[in-house]
Formats: sequence, structure tokens, C-alpha cells
Amino acid sequence: MMNQPNNPLHGVTLETVVKRLVEHYGWEELGDRIRINCFISDPSVKSSLKFLRKTPWAREKVETLFVDTFSREPR
Repeated sequence: MMNQPNNPLHGVTLETVVKRLVEHYGWEELGDRIRINCFISDPSVKSSLKFLRKTPWAREKVETLFVDTFSREPR
């Protein structure tokens, strides 16, 4: 496996991304920041993961928010 020192998401699963964002923002604010139904209507980690794995544009928005939110925190 190649080392990816410039990739802030290297080694971070999509499930971890969603769970940390929910812990930080909560579902309501997350739905306000990224307007997708899996965050707004009856949200759950499972339904969000299913949607995000099938929808590249939404996944990109979620990953960008994660990097912007947690890039200054040490791992």
C-alpha cells in the first residue's frame, strides 16, 4: 500500500467521517450545511453511508466538510 502523506483522508473510513461530523455538528446542523435528505429526513449513519457510497458529488461535499472541520486537529 502506498503512503499518501498529502491526503488528509488517508486511512479514514467513510463511516468515521460521518460519525465524527454527526458528533461535532449533530444531524440538524449537518443537514443545514449539506442539503441532502439522508441528513435531513430520518437520518442515520447506515442510510447516510448507503447514499454517500452511491453518490460521488455528495460524498465529496461530506469529505470536504470533514477536512475543513478537522484539518487543524491532531490525529
